[in-house]
Amino acid sequence: MTESTAPDHPTAAPLAAVPSSPACGQPDAITPTAASDAAVLLDELRATLARFVVLPSEQALDATVLWIAATHLQPVWQHAPRLAVVGPAKRCGKSRLLDLLTETVHNPVITVNSTAAAIFRSISDEPPTLLVDEADTIFGSPKVAEKNEEMRGLLNAGHQRGRPVLRVVGKEHAPHSFATFAMAALAGIGDLPDTIMDRSVVIRMRRRAEGEHVSPYRTRRDSPALHALRVRIARWTASVADQALHLEPSMPVEDRAADTWEPLVIVADLAGGTWPDRARTACRRMVAAEAQAEEDNPSNARILADIRRAFAAAGDPESMSTDALLYRLNSDPEAPWAETGRGGLNPRALSGLLREYGIRSGNVRMPDQTQLKGYLRTKFTDAWKRYCPTVHPVEDADASRGAHTG
Repeated sequence: MTESTAPDHPTAAPLAAVPSSPACGQPDAITPTAASDAAVLLDELRATLARFVVLPSEQALDATVLWIAATHLQPVWQHAPRLAVVGPAKRCGKSRLLDLLTETVHNPVITVNSTAAAIFRSISDEPPTLLVDEADTIFGSPKVAEKNEEMRGLLNAGHQRGRPVLRVVGKEHAPHSFATFAMAALAGIGDLPDTIMDRSVVIRMRRRAEGEHVSPYRTRRDSPALHALRVRIARWTASVADQALHLEPSMPVEDRAADTWEPLVIVADLAGGTWPDRARTACRRMVAAEAQAEEDNPSNARILADIRRAFAAAGDPESMSTDALLYRLNSDPEAPWAETGRGGLNPRALSGLLREYGIRSGNVRMPDQTQLKGYLRTKFTDAWKRYCPTVHPVEDADASRGAHTG
């Protein structure tokens, strides 16, 4: 079933158009019927996404829904927020989420390892939605990223309207201006360049833990329902485009973060229901989380597995001092940590490696009742279950410790 012929959802009420006021040039207030229908529509999209992929938080799921709807209003926006779908390892659901975006965003243009020139030639005054998979092959290392500096510049420029690139074309090498403005989602292992992350709604994917289940996604079977949602979202957004153009919502953040999140908050305000509050909660929490994130993050879960081995070798204590943990890591002849720096892995570098997983050091009590800087074992258990479940399984260790203390 194609987008142009997909039927409406059989149980959904039609979305009412909201005309602008011809007397003053400003949009009328949002009608309760239109807002209610739109909120239900976004709820449907949210439930559909949650069926096929596990997002890292309720706020991340809300943000993804609002970002999808915002792609259908790109001619209205001053800024085109990026959606950075990143994860520390393989099999975190990044590509699956990109599959779902492909079926629901406005005019998707999918690219894997394409050139910047090819991409900006695909952007017009009616911008598509760029979907870039395996972004780590473009920006995964300083050497590779240097070769793709033009791509980074394109993605940075396209965040704001009115930032074209100039290129010479034809045999006469005449200068030509190419548009760059378009919303874009980029999926890959590890963080993207800082300038792109700063312009993004960041979705930090995690590997599914035991007990977290999703339905398998099959394109031919499941895409028609997603296409039907896309048609309904497009119809609703077209009816409120004039309102979206004039709205200036209250924002819980400032500066570039406000520029990036404003389209999502406007969509939420237009939809009504619980969405305005949920959008601002997602904005506030996700921006704050990114503000605390380290610039350099690991591209795999090796550090978690080696820390799991270190705790197991020590008898799975409640906590371990930073010095003791570093000694075990740097003493492992088969691990890379001793070669991390001149003196091996140090406390600051260890903190940076663990920050992406939400694990931080603190004051911990030692067996002799002294307090030292270190890590609580309980801070690692969720990450161990997700990223290295076969390395000294946590349940077995917990059972063993219970038997000894019982």
